[in-house]
Amino acid sequence: MGSADSPSVAALPTSGRLFPVRTPRSAPAPGSNYESTMTDDSLAAAAAEEEPVSPTARLMEDIYIVVTVGLGCPVNLPVFSAGIAAQLARYPRFSSIQVTDEYNGGNPRWVRTAVNVDDHMIVPTLDPAAMEADPDRAVEDYKTSLPALPMDPSRPLWEFHFLDFPTSEATSTVVIRVHHSMGDGMSLITLLLASARSAADPARLPAMPEQPSRTGAIYTPRPRSAGFLESFVMRIWLYLMLAWNTVVDVIFFAATILFLRDPDTVFRRGDSDVTLKPRRRFVHRSLSLDDVKYIKNAMNCTVNDVLVGATSAALSRYYFRQYGYSKTRKLCLRSALFVNTRPTASLQKYVNMIESGKSSEVAWGNQLGYILLPFHLAMHDDPLAYVRKAKKTVDRKKSSLEVIFTCKMSEFFLKMLGLKAGAFIFQRMFTNTTISFSNMVGPTEQVEFYGHPAIFIAPSIYGIPQALGVHYQSYNRTLKVILSVNEEIFPDYAQLLDDFAQSFGHIKDAASRISTPVKKE
Repeated sequence: MGSADSPSVAALPTSGRLFPVRTPRSAPAPGSNYESTMTDDSLAAAAAEEEPVSPTARLMEDIYIVVTVGLGCPVNLPVFSAGIAAQLARYPRFSSIQVTDEYNGGNPRWVRTAVNVDDHMIVPTLDPAAMEADPDRAVEDYKTSLPALPMDPSRPLWEFHFLDFPTSEATSTVVIRVHHSMGDGMSLITLLLASARSAADPARLPAMPEQPSRTGAIYTPRPRSAGFLESFVMRIWLYLMLAWNTVVDVIFFAATILFLRDPDTVFRRGDSDVTLKPRRRFVHRSLSLDDVKYIKNAMNCTVNDVLVGATSAALSRYYFRQYGYSKTRKLCLRSALFVNTRPTASLQKYVNMIESGKSSEVAWGNQLGYILLPFHLAMHDDPLAYVRKAKKTVDRKKSSLEVIFTCKMSEFFLKMLGLKAGAFIFQRMFTNTTISFSNMVGPTEQVEFYGHPAIFIAPSIYGIPQALGVHYQSYNRTLKVILSVNEEIFPDYAQLLDDFAQSFGHIKDAASRISTPVKKE
C-alpha cells in the first residue's frame, strides 16, 4: 500500500515534471523497469498495442487533473482496490507508461506494463488534531500538498488518495490525481462513469442528461424555417459570418501568442514567473442545478450561458471590491478554454462501448481544441445583464471555426518546428490570458463506486500558469463550482468563492421576478 511519505516517492525529482522512461531501442531492453514485471506473452501483446504519445499530450507535461469525490460511507479499501484492479484491463492507457526511444528521435510512445494497484492506492498519515479541529481544512491542505509530491514515471501516472474521516459534506473523501497526458476531462469522466453504477439500481449504468446537438467541435449554422429563397440567402449569410468570425478569432489568437496580453489586475501579476511553483488551493461550493436550469429557462438560453454570466458577475464583484472603481468602469479578461472536439453525444456512447467490451474503439487521450473566451467585468444594476452579455458572447463563439484552426495550427507548428515551438504556443496561450475555465456534465442521479455512494464530484487542474481556474461540474441535482487558485495572489480565496455563490443567488432572484419561465430540461 502506498503512502504520501513513502521513501520511493521522496527519492524522485521534486519539480513535478514528467520524465519518460528512456530505452536505447524499440524493444524493451533486458532488465528495463517495465520488462521485469511482464511475461513474454504480455510483452508481445504490449508491442502490438503501442502507440505514439499525441502532440497535444506531449504539451501537457506539467499539467495534472485532480478530482475530489466525497463518499457517503467509510472507505472499504480492499473492495475499492479490487474494483479498480478489475477495471484496468478495459482501459489500456491507464496501464501504460511513456517510453522514449533514441532510435526515432526521442519521441515518446505508450507501452503497456503490469500494474500493482496497491502502488497507486495512497493512504496518507495526517495530523489527528488538525482532522478533529477542522476536517474540511485538513482535506483542503492535503490537496494543496499534492503538486509538491511528484509521480513516478516508471508507473502509470494515476493515483487514488484516501482520506477516511468525515467532513461537513461527506463521510470520507477520495482524491484522484491523473497526469493530463493520459487524457482530457472527457476521458476521465468517461472512465469514472463506466466504473460507476446507479445507486438506485447497481445493476445498470448511471443516467446521463441529453446534450445539445453537435456533431464535432462546432455548431453548424442552421437558418430558421422559411421559404426556399429566404432560407438559401440566410444560409449563405450564416456561412459568410462563420468565415468572417473565424478569420477574426484566428487573428486574435495569433496576436495573443505573439504580443496581445490581458491587463495586469488583481487576478494576475505582471511580474509573475510561470516557472515558479506557487501553492495551489482547490476549493469548491455546492449550488443548486435546479436553480441554474430555472435561470436558463427564464432567460431562454443555455446552461453554459448562465455559467459564463455568473462567472462574470462573481469576478466583477471581487474586482470592484478590491479596487474600489466606479460603476462606469468596464474590463475584459480572457480565458484559455479547452474545447472537447468529440460529438456531444459521445459521452454516453463511449460509456456504453466500454460496458460492451469495445473500449479500444473509444477516442481516449486529449481530443482538444482551444478558444479564447472573453469575460466582461462591469457593475450592472440588473444581475441578468451578465447572462445576456454571456449569451451574446457564447453565441458569437459558436459561429466560428476558431477551435478547429487553433488545434490544427498547434499541431502543425509542433510537427514542423518541434516540441519547443508547440510548447511556446501552448505556454503563451496561458500566460497572456487570465483565467482557465471549464464545464463538465455529470450523471443526473446519484452513483456509487464499488459500493461507495458518491456525494459530490469536484474536478480541477494544476500546472497551468494562470492564477485562477474556474471549473463547473454537474452531478445529480447539484452544480459544483471549483476554484483552483494561486494562494499568494488570492489569499482571500474564500471570499472569491462566496462571490460566486452570491452572484448565482442574485441572478436567480432577478430571474424569478420576470415572467414565469417555460419548463425546459
